Amino acid sequence: MNKYIQRLDIDAAVRPATQAGRSGGPAAIHPTTAGFRIAKRAFDLVVAIAALPLIGLTALVLLAINPVWNAGPLFFPQTRMGRDCRPFRAVKFRTMRPANRIMRGPDDPLEVDRITPLGQFLRRSRIDELPQFFNILAGHMSLIGPRPDYWDHATHYLDSIPAYRQRHIVRPGITGLAQVDGGYAEGTDATVEKTRHDLRYIRGSGIAMEFYVLWRTIYVVCTGFGAR
Repeated sequence: MNKYIQRLDIDAAVRPATQAGRSGGPAAIHPTTAGFRIAKRAFDLVVAIAALPLIGLTALVLLAINPVWNAGPLFFPQTRMGRDCRPFRAVKFRTMRPANRIMRGPDDPLEVDRITPLGQFLRRSRIDELPQFFNILAGHMSLIGPRPDYWDHATHYLDSIPAYRQRHIVRPGITGLAQVDGGYAEGTDATVEKTRHDLRYIRGSGIAMEFYVLWRTIYVVCTGFGAR
């Protein structure tokens, strides 16, 4: 536990966030205006609606080729931790061989042996994330924000990582600062770093931050940076 606290204390963005969570409450580390939040939500809805034809076309293509390279259901729903630490069902295009239950613990490595050849391409290109635009329309997610963790793992991190709870004061995102600057997070140590990036995003929320993450997301999609 001490090493996690020390690593978080290294970054100046995390120390104020942790203090705000103890004294000033969530609003103290989420200084955006009502106008920005309304504009952000409106932008999310416009982008999500515009993405619907692409999602439909991609789904049709995958339905045709999945039986050969990715046999199994088209979608993979999973319970994740969302805003205010509440559960919601996130939806992705499935990239792994089906399993009856998730056996992977919060500090276990990714089950790369279960990723199908087509699934590897979907993950590297981030095409597997496209169905989460439905989560945006439902109000569970935003285009940009902290990535939501699998519920069982998230409840573990709440107890083991300082300030992890504070990253849930905003809607989770399809893409986020932690993903474009830090890559895929695997295990508690990496989630500590992810939390540091997420709190930096929340404290710096604004038009400039949104454009930065969007620009970096385009780079990540084109290069495959951080994909697992």
